[in-house]
Amino acid sequence: MLSGLREQGVDLTTADLIVGTSAGSVVGAQIATGVDVDQRYAAQLAAPTGEIAASMGRATLARFALALVGPRDPQQVRARIGGVALRSRTVPEEERIAVIGGRLPVHEWPERALMVTAVDARTGEFLVLDRDFGVPLVQAVAASCAVPGVWPPVTAGGRRMIDGGVRSPVNLDLAADHERVAVLAPQARGFSAAGGVAGQAAALRAGGARVVVASPAEDAVRAIGRNVLDPARRAAAARAGRAQAAAAVEEFARIWGS
Repeated sequence: MLSGLREQGVDLTTADLIVGTSAGSVVGAQIATGVDVDQRYAAQLAAPTGEIAASMGRATLARFALALVGPRDPQQVRARIGGVALRSRTVPEEERIAVIGGRLPVHEWPERALMVTAVDARTGEFLVLDRDFGVPLVQAVAASCAVPGVWPPVTAGGRRMIDGGVRSPVNLDLAADHERVAVLAPQARGFSAAGGVAGQAAALRAGGARVVVASPAEDAVRAIGRNVLDPARRAAAARAGRAQAAAAVEEFARIWGS
């Protein structure tokens, strides 16, 4: 999407704040550190060597469902999901961090404003990781991508951290003081209505912001497939996203311009 939109004259990489959640933290970190989006698009078309295949099976989904049973306080729900993550058998943490490191051409926090979201697996506290938080960039991104029950929690700064998507797939409220907000949301629904993209975008608009949201169109959904964690689907998903940019550019141009 980013590569295709830029080709059409809308360069979202000029944003003065980048918020990355889960897989979005990988993309956000690359943009913030100055990596060229066309080069990264080309990299998505290559065979995903060094990646670890994974899926979210029925057993993991059942554990998620059980974690949602009980008090509905959002932080308590996140803590219960964190408990699932802490008890699950996964690949070693170091192995997963190495994979994330391989995705990031630059491993140092940028000078640009970059927020990477995560959740404390033990307490359910929502964490906004940036260059001042004290967690290395690779570990921060690995934490934001630590899907509970699939990938191991990441240890840093005395915490065990999991996927920021446990709170929200986008965490748009972090951009509440900005006038223009462009959102690329591969997944729009969260564990709660408050965490969903639609509700958070509506709140920003109510505050006076101009917000544009893009989620996968039908062709992109088919290209991604049922298992969003399958690296073998990467090239097809990338092509579909770039193709979708042509249909989305007019809407983004209304708030972003050239």
